[in-house]
Amino acid sequence: MDHSTHTQRPTGRALTRLAVSATLHCLTGCAIGEVLGMVIGTALGWSDVQTIALAVALAFVFGYAFTIGPVMRSGLSLRAAIPIALAADTLSITVMEVVDNAIMLLVPGAMEAHLDSWLFWGALAFALAVAFVVTVPVNRWLISRGKGHAVVHAYHGGGHGGGHGGTHEDGDRRTADAHGADQVRHGHH
Repeated sequence: MDHSTHTQRPTGRALTRLAVSATLHCLTGCAIGEVLGMVIGTALGWSDVQTIALAVALAFVFGYAFTIGPVMRSGLSLRAAIPIALAADTLSITVMEVVDNAIMLLVPGAMEAHLDSWLFWGALAFALAVAFVVTVPVNRWLISRGKGHAVVHAYHGGGHGGGHGGTHEDGDRRTADAHGADQVRHGHH
């Protein structure tokens, strides 16, 4: 049964602002993991495949952690927060990582550059910026359908929605978002 009519989903500029906010949130976790993975792999002289594998793994760890933490602070257990984070961030992080790492591989010499090289840091910054631009429409599409960060929104205390206060609409959205999280936990999409 589709309960999507229980909530008024954002549209237009509000939807775009929410998508940008969700993407910045995702970018923060991904960037920390990505930079850490690239720095470790490069410092240890690992191959491109090993370095990228570590960077991607850490990007997912940090990306999910940046969602799980606030969800748990809202009162949910770790066990309940994990599926919410997976539902909210998996597609966004995946798109960001595919774009980011593809660019790092395509920029000549970027993966071989040393950590003290402007080429390494410039390519990484450029890759993350492009990944952000590509991921915003993905998050916008997800949120417009009540997926992605729309599921986690209720647990952030309205932090991604621009401070609506405690309106009836917010209560309805929290109820619908909580129901969406229940559906995710129980395997219904």
